[in-house]
Parts: sequence; structure tokens; C-alpha cells
Amino acid sequence: MKKYLLILTLSLVFYSCKNSEGDKTSDELTTQNEETLPTFQGDFINTDGALVLMGSNFIYGVKRNEVSDELSKRVSAVKTNDFDMVGVIVKGVVSENTDTDTNWEEIITIKEIVKVNDSPSAVDIKLQESAKTN
Repeated sequence: MKKYLLILTLSLVFYSCKNSEGDKTSDELTTQNEETLPTFQGDFINTDGALVLMGSNFIYGVKRNEVSDELSKRVSAVKTNDFDMVGVIVKGVVSENTDTDTNWEEIITIKEIVKVNDSPSAVDIKLQESAKTN
């Protein structure tokens, strides 16, 4: 009887130690994944509630979350008008868009803000307003 009790106790201790190490490894993997997220550099714009990140070879809709809301606030402080785009560097995850309310094929979920430029991006095309004269 003592043998069975000893074997049961050792089994429980061994099993419990194995699970603790497994949880630790899972936490380490999560931290490592956050550090190895892809970095995206592009221009960010928030206009009429639509968040967009546009780079030299991509354009993504941005999924709303706490980080994208923080980015919107930081970009708004730099913009001089509603249509200014501000250069940013962010880390995030690109995925297929499953939301039927938007037309973006792919969206980016921003996980970390790396940098926000201090001034709006240069405008590629500038529309000149003409004054009406009588």
C-alpha cells in the first residue's frame, strides 16, 4: 500500500512540475513573438473614422484597438488639417479582413507604436484652391 501511495505522490509531483515548466515556456514564447512582430513604415491617416496605413508597396485598413486609438491621438497632435498624413513606424499583424462593413482585403492590427514623425508627410499632389472673382 505504501508503494502505491509513494508512486501516486511522485507521479503527481512530476506531473505538476512538468505543467509549471510548460506554462513558463508558453509565456516566454508569447514575449518572443511580440518582439519579433513585423515592422511597417508608412503614412497614417484617420479621416471620417477610417484608419489607414499606407506604405510604398501596401495599403491596409487599421483595426481599432487601444493602440490604434493612441496612434490616432498622437498623429492628430501633428496634423495641420484633416487630410494630412503622418509618417509612422509600427509593429503589427496583417490578416485577412472578415468584417463585411469595410472593403479592405487585408487589415493590420497594430500591437506597438515605434515612432511618429514630428511633421506631416510631404504632399505628392497639391490641389490649388482658386478664388472666385466677380
